[in-house]
Amino acid sequence: MKVITITKKGLLCIFSCLLIGVLTAIVATTSATQVVQTVSNERIIPIYYVDTKDKVCSISFDAAWGNEQTETLLDILDEHEVKTTFFLVGEWVDKYPESVKEIAKRGHDVGNHSDTHAHMTQLSLDEQKKEYDNCNKKISEITKKEVTLFRPPYGEYDNNVVSICNDSGMYCVQWNIDSLDWKDPSPQDMVTRIENNLCEGSIILLHNGAKNTPEALPLIIEAIKAQGYKIVPISELLPQGEYYTDHEGKMILK
Repeated sequence: MKVITITKKGLLCIFSCLLIGVLTAIVATTSATQVVQTVSNERIIPIYYVDTKDKVCSISFDAAWGNEQTETLLDILDEHEVKTTFFLVGEWVDKYPESVKEIAKRGHDVGNHSDTHAHMTQLSLDEQKKEYDNCNKKISEITKKEVTLFRPPYGEYDNNVVSICNDSGMYCVQWNIDSLDWKDPSPQDMVTRIENNLCEGSIILLHNGAKNTPEALPLIIEAIKAQGYKIVPISELLPQGEYYTDHEGKMILK
């Protein structure tokens, strides 16, 4: 029987090799973990505008509080034969069900703007889901139509907000042109801002309760049409099929 004698130097060499192996395994595991984290933390961006070569765009209104101007806005849109999209808060729907009916009756999209106009990113996943579901239910009971569009209150979102929205069968929609009507600019300032930023596939943000929006709306519509654009509801602007959004929020078909 052969006896193998290991010197101290040999033991040190073996220990060093084992240590190197352990450190290599740790580094490899850490690298793999970092890759997974990078993928899972990749930012999911909502739809801000649409990739299209057609001169087409959408006007949208957010409705969260007052209702004094809704009828006037609807009349202006009828006069100019324009269909748009209204994003409604569930609590607004509770207060003004007849206006919800009228918006849908006149051929406009009715979208979800959450149930309580909450800061969605500050809610738990279950609370977020309730914001979607409760508002959808209220709108659907009145319009008898499925809700397919959602806009986060305050424009705030994170990956969970967008993912839950998409998992609920809806599109998460922002805007690439803010009229800033909520700051009460002059009607001409609103028109100029929209004219300067308009592009194919644009989505324009207005509010049903902003002070100067009724006066500005006819001018906005005329300015958009003067540039050769057709105004359609967001449901008609969004192309059908699998898509992704780039870093700017442009919706692009795969």
